Amino acid sequence: MVNSTYSSYFILGTYLHVGGLAYFYFMLTVMVYIVIVISNSSLIVVICMNRSLHEPMYLFLCSLFVNELYGSTGLFPFLLLQILSDIHTVSKPFCFLQIFCIYTYGSIQFCNLAIMSYDRYLAICFPLQYNTQMTSNKAVIFIIVIWFYSFVKFLITLSLNIHLSLCGNIINSLYCHNYLVAKLACSDSEVNNIYGLFGVVLTIIVPLFPIFFSYTKILKVCFSGSKQTRQRAVSTCTPHLVSLLNFSFGCLFEILQSRFDMSGVSSEFRIILSLYFLIMQPLLNPIMYGLQMSKIRNTCKQLLCDKMLSGHRNIM
Repeated sequence: MVNSTYSSYFILGTYLHVGGLAYFYFMLTVMVYIVIVISNSSLIVVICMNRSLHEPMYLFLCSLFVNELYGSTGLFPFLLLQILSDIHTVSKPFCFLQIFCIYTYGSIQFCNLAIMSYDRYLAICFPLQYNTQMTSNKAVIFIIVIWFYSFVKFLITLSLNIHLSLCGNIINSLYCHNYLVAKLACSDSEVNNIYGLFGVVLTIIVPLFPIFFSYTKILKVCFSGSKQTRQRAVSTCTPHLVSLLNFSFGCLFEILQSRFDMSGVSSEFRIILSLYFLIMQPLLNPIMYGLQMSKIRNTCKQLLCDKMLSGHRNIM
């Protein structure tokens, strides 16, 4: 018989007892979250407020930054509460809500990076036809489809897992994890496993096709094109490639940790791996794109100069 308490809350078993250091970790986490919110929000405002940046590439970047805020908000407020708590429990409804936020964040991120690689392919391989093949309206449609597709896809997974009968309530993670919750099931979960495998294909394998196709074509053009073409490809593709590789490694670390026995690895290192893709990506993307994309960088400088001049006039 399934214990009724298992249907009301989960226990997060990865948190360590750190005593007085909890306040230090709390303040450190708050600072990281503030940096993420300010950096991503600033770039969203810059892109939205400047008509010169209302181009497909920057609209995709705006979607990327919004997703960083979405994913971070699904983790950080919850993490902050748990750091200062002596009992690391979470209600079942809130746990499934967090799972939905984190997993849709991952799906949107991968799909967004995939469509950005296709956008770079069109810009580098077909520069003359780019403005007709990738318009701002098409970019908005792509973004809506990506978000809608990710939400609907994972709503199906979540609805299947919510109806599972559970024979345990201890999750060995810092936050709610879909696979670890499904492992607690004592009812038949064959349908969940089949759709879970199908979901992995939709989330990871499908976006990889436009990524591999785009960069195969871009490399071909770079090797056969002029020095100017190669320089342009490097300058526009470097931030995207760094972001893509960083997120892929972060996801790989988390998948390996959740599916294999990691008892031989120190608890501190497992915690770092668990949080890597949810912290490093929102921190890295604004820095990479803000510094590397000259149009965004110059617009930020112009806005800063205008603000300083305005402040100086007010003083005078």
